[in-house]
Amino acid sequence: MQFSQRYTRNIPQTPPGSDQYWTGIPLSGTNLIMDDPGQKLKKRREELDLRYRDVVEASGKIAERRKSDEYRFVLSRLSEIENQQALPSIYKLYTLCAIYRLDLLEVLEWYGIDLSLLPGDSAVINPGRTHAIEFREDVNGSVPFPLSLDPGLDLRRTTFLTRMIQRWGKLPLLLMNVPDPRSYRYAYVGTEDWSMFPVLQPGSLLLIDDTKRKVQSSGWTSEDDRPIYLLEHRGGFFVGRCTIADGFLILQPHPSSETPARVFQFPTEIEVVGQVVGVAMRLETRKSRGK
Repeated sequence: MQFSQRYTRNIPQTPPGSDQYWTGIPLSGTNLIMDDPGQKLKKRREELDLRYRDVVEASGKIAERRKSDEYRFVLSRLSEIENQQALPSIYKLYTLCAIYRLDLLEVLEWYGIDLSLLPGDSAVINPGRTHAIEFREDVNGSVPFPLSLDPGLDLRRTTFLTRMIQRWGKLPLLLMNVPDPRSYRYAYVGTEDWSMFPVLQPGSLLLIDDTKRKVQSSGWTSEDDRPIYLLEHRGGFFVGRCTIADGFLILQPHPSSETPARVFQFPTEIEVVGQVVGVAMRLETRKSRGK
């Protein structure tokens, strides 16, 4: 939350670890800014024509139902939340949402907590143990995703899908660990493109980072860790691992694909669109080319 200069002069410092107050406290005699969550709660209370004592009494009933005094309010605490930007505990926030008939997730957003960011933020650590992902689709939002494609798209050929997207929509892709999917590019591995099989199956959807266009010559520990790139040639698009030497780019398919390597003059004949950083493909029984 940001305050203009007239709201941030002479701000008292809170003790280390204190969770009671925001860092911006308005000067005496000024009005709170409209985005202040305490003022939103106050406005809601007044809309319902509830007095402080009404809220306190109702909180007592909720505390009895929940068998915990953490849900109970006193008059002074309610006033601090509304007028001094005090932060309510999760129990008291629940109480206020119940009494005011407010959506808890929306009120959390008033305080700067957006649960739709939870799956993405979980990527800051990668536990070594295999584990279940417990995020719920119904509360963790959605992300933009391409829904409508150009009807002229030939699914047999590998395609730079971004150019073929006609309409964006939203899908609940909880584990899509990118801040904004529209800032990336998409490619589709053609149903007849077996060049990176079995790493990339025909029909796979690829996520492309076009800021990574420089072909790496080292930095991986095994062939499986070696970067895969999407490339554009006048004859179409290709996907594979690359080596650049003496003005030539060698496109190296997966050895198991039985596809021959190809050599292009670089960069006059072929362009690196970006590095493959994500893939979505079906895990079904793999069919042979003849089928």
